Amino acid sequence: MPKIKRLTLRTALACTFLTASLTAPALAKEAPAQPVQPNFLVIVADDLGYSDLGAFGGEISTPNLDALALSGVRLTGFHTAPTCSPTRSMLMSGTDNHRAGLGNMAEATAPNQRGKPGYEGYLRADVAALPERLQAAGYTTLFSGKWHLGLTPEQDPHSRGFEHSFALLQGAHNHFGLGLSTETPQALGKGSTYTEDGRVLSSLPADFYSSDYFATKLISQLQAAQSEDAGKKPFFAYLAFTAPHWPLQAPADDVARYKGRYDQGFEILRQERLKRQEKLGLVPAGTAAHTPDLKKDWASLTAEQKQAAARDMEIYAAMVDRLDQNVGRVIAELKRSGELDNTVIVFLADNGAEGLTEESPLLAPRVAQSDNSFANRGKANSFVAYGPGWAQAATAPSWKIKGYATEGGTRVVSFVSGKAVAKPGSVATAFLSVADIAPTLLDLAGAPAAGETFGGKPVQPITGKSWVPYLRGQTDRVYGAQDAFGTELFGSRAIRQGDWKITDAGDGQWRLFNVAKDPGETQDLAASHPDQLKKLAAEWDSYAKNVGIILPDNILYRP
Repeated sequence: MPKIKRLTLRTALACTFLTASLTAPALAKEAPAQPVQPNFLVIVADDLGYSDLGAFGGEISTPNLDALALSGVRLTGFHTAPTCSPTRSMLMSGTDNHRAGLGNMAEATAPNQRGKPGYEGYLRADVAALPERLQAAGYTTLFSGKWHLGLTPEQDPHSRGFEHSFALLQGAHNHFGLGLSTETPQALGKGSTYTEDGRVLSSLPADFYSSDYFATKLISQLQAAQSEDAGKKPFFAYLAFTAPHWPLQAPADDVARYKGRYDQGFEILRQERLKRQEKLGLVPAGTAAHTPDLKKDWASLTAEQKQAAARDMEIYAAMVDRLDQNVGRVIAELKRSGELDNTVIVFLADNGAEGLTEESPLLAPRVAQSDNSFANRGKANSFVAYGPGWAQAATAPSWKIKGYATEGGTRVVSFVSGKAVAKPGSVATAFLSVADIAPTLLDLAGAPAAGETFGGKPVQPITGKSWVPYLRGQTDRVYGAQDAFGTELFGSRAIRQGDWKITDAGDGQWRLFNVAKDPGETQDLAASHPDQLKKLAAEWDSYAKNVGIILPDNILYRP
């Protein structure tokens, strides 16, 4: 039997059913048509800045992502956790990262947090992961990219609901595939480990480049899902790029296209992007931007330092450009297979832009072992990061960057495109959370998201909220004015209720902001609104107790 596209097959089945019903006894009533379950494609970019995409104010060439964003709805109030694995745990669980097992990154767990519930450093066994729930609802589940939610076989994505998976288990790697570890996951200590359907790989292709290969693997999984048997089922595909996370590495041809683009420095880039955000309607005209936290401004750098910094941003831009090219390849496959029109696409970054420098304790040992000469920057044996200047150009007008519970650390680029969106081309400003994605997709799939049991076992409840009524234009917000939403990582804390937010940037001091009027968190209103501060501080205490927060006694990661 020749290969049949899923929608065509379903139409044929529907016609067969209709014919049968017409020949049935007159008393038999025609059964109501069952809605076609949509496909889902979730794409995550690693450390992508808020304004890196053209559709969000950037100058980097991202035509494929721009087309999706502009044909869907851009989410300017979307928030994540301050760093990667906590965000990914919320994406997979639909609940707070402290409940899901990633109260801190596994690599940065403080001594007083070790061994405590919520600080396991992997996706807990009592979480019913999104792919597990969708698989139970009849979906084929596919994964390619960065996992960062556990290293052992029982924590592998293939063991957590993905029928087919190609996974980098750790949180970062050499983008050209150097440093491969072939040890079993239990014995990991150095290098990067890749698994396919749960099996540790002993080699990678000679032409491996992360964004290329992750897209290639997902495309092959999608093609396999179009086989005669699997093609009857909708799919949930999760594509988790590691670009543009450090080390900044990209093919030379891509880097060359950006030569000289960033020679004017990060302050000029910040101003350019803010102006474009205003023109695109992403921020109100005249929005106050938070002053960047910089040890050195562009003018204070030496000519050699400026040259290296501009090159690093060129490499970073090339990584984003290459990511976009590979998104284009995946979209082309969905068009070829006839599945694009029935696919809901959710795109997001996992946190604010990364501002670590090569001198930071986390990166310095790796930098020392690399060739970071100007001519070699961006190649497989280099190890560079682009620093806080470029990062804060990308997070503007927000305050700070990855690692902080400020808007700059948690408000990230995101959009939804596809049949779920009632107003294509729109901009949505309501507060939203990464924890909402799981209940939203389950709602669209017609699958249950409520309850504290799954498969007959107790599980962590989903606490995020479905966006479906919001996306359909039936309501103007997802969270009510009295709903409080908190976050914490590395001792940096925040809680939001309605338009108000209190933020602790890691120094133990609460600051109060009206983020609807002041998205840049530029005006601390704690002194003038003490009652509001007190109210939100009480909400924080309740949230912290509810999710089991243990503030770290030692900060092992700080941008």
